[in-house]
Amino acid sequence: MKRLKIAAVTSAFAVLALSGCSTGGSATSEGDAAKGAVAMSFAGLDIQVWNDMLPFMEDTVEGAGYEFVTDDPKWNAQTQVSDWESWIVRGDIKAIMGYPVQSDAMVAVTQRASEMGIPVLGYGSTWDGVAAAVYFDHLADGKKLGEKAAEWIAERYGSEHVEVALLGYPDTDLGRLRGEGIKEALDEAGLDLNVNEHSVLNLDDGYSAVQNQLNAFPDTKVWLAVSNDPAQGAYQALIDSGVSPTDDGVLLANLDGTDAELDAVAGEGSLWRFIYLAPAREIGEANAELLISAAEGETVEDQILPLTFVDAANAEDYLLANQ
Repeated sequence: MKRLKIAAVTSAFAVLALSGCSTGGSATSEGDAAKGAVAMSFAGLDIQVWNDMLPFMEDTVEGAGYEFVTDDPKWNAQTQVSDWESWIVRGDIKAIMGYPVQSDAMVAVTQRASEMGIPVLGYGSTWDGVAAAVYFDHLADGKKLGEKAAEWIAERYGSEHVEVALLGYPDTDLGRLRGEGIKEALDEAGLDLNVNEHSVLNLDDGYSAVQNQLNAFPDTKVWLAVSNDPAQGAYQALIDSGVSPTDDGVLLANLDGTDAELDAVAGEGSLWRFIYLAPAREIGEANAELLISAAEGETVEDQILPLTFVDAANAEDYLLANQ
């Protein structure tokens, strides 16, 4: 199985693979689209799955005759608000979609956009003033992951005591609810578990969390992450700590995934055993279609996307789904 090199993955975060894509609220393509523009605002562009989604969004949006605009707030709520303010006064933005750094910080600017006739849409969550959103049932998705992990623990360790590391992020609705779902499922399993939670956001955080966890609980066997980037860092840290990538006594699993994670899961006997995900193409196209509908004045409704269980048996299929 390939060894995933942390430097290579980190560099991928630094380069947005979207031709002509720029930040700070500027346009992503040359010239003006005939119908105007629509905007997408993620909290930060250091999350690989979001970068993977953007090209699919761009293709769909431009195919419908709109310019595609995006930004990179770098997890700063005020920067995100400022970017949206600049979009509102541009005059050609027909709809805005966002994953907020802080949902409550976006309420006022969302209201201003609505007053200017610009519908605001949510991705991953919703807040006051949002017309509709593409999101996930974070609590239920977390519980699915926890239940599947509990099944593996029961089969592998039975009534033995097992140390579990939860790589969560309670500062966002997504991270908090997924973490709650995972813990709820583990609690209900009736196993002898010690669950130690870490607050992590990106690949480097995941790497550090493994080091901290192993210092405190050297015999940790189960690693569960609420998103893919911390899981990527955790995987590399485990390998660097001397854990075999095919150790049959270790479980790494997470929610969300890109080709990098799928490649590891597809490896024979990989300790990265499963992921629950929706393909980047599917999410990106759903986002773009909702943006287009809102821009054209159509009635829009929430869309809840299901996550699918992926392990070594079907990982190759999902690699192809993102091409």
